[in-house]
Amino acid sequence: MTEIHPDQRVTVLADAQNLYHTAQSVYSRNIDYSSLLSKAAQNRRVTRAIAYVIQADSPDEDRFFDALTEIGFETKIKALKTFGDGSKKADWDVGMCLDAITLAPKVDTVVLCTGDGDFARLAMHLRHEGVRVEVMGFEESSAEELVAAADAFIDLSERADTFLL
Repeated sequence: MTEIHPDQRVTVLADAQNLYHTAQSVYSRNIDYSSLLSKAAQNRRVTRAIAYVIQADSPDEDRFFDALTEIGFETKIKALKTFGDGSKKADWDVGMCLDAITLAPKVDTVVLCTGDGDFARLAMHLRHEGVRVEVMGFEESSAEELVAAADAFIDLSERADTFLL
């Protein structure tokens, strides 16, 4: 696949829920999105950086969304749905896939910041279309099929102090 070079056009898609849950459950810390975006860019031209977030009406949520925007992420926000039985659901899998497929013809590389194995098929499709796919996630919670489907895997756990606050 394509080697990394400064003229590459890169799109970064960050699954904030996936990253948040691993950072909290394994490290009891938060993601440093500035470091995440910097590493994803690797001195290449970032055409779009999108963070997919869930609105759960929690304290400081709006400050977090604003901080993502200041860092350079466009935020796509979905409300948390609560069902009659009390269960809750919110994910951006379909939205991220649609954005990746839509943006793929305009970029050389798509960086998926997630460990969710549901994105393995997306990674295979993008690679089939000639797009380099890089995955950034925590090794301990990244699906093997996603890692195998990517051109490169960046393990955030290897440099936890860089990627966590």
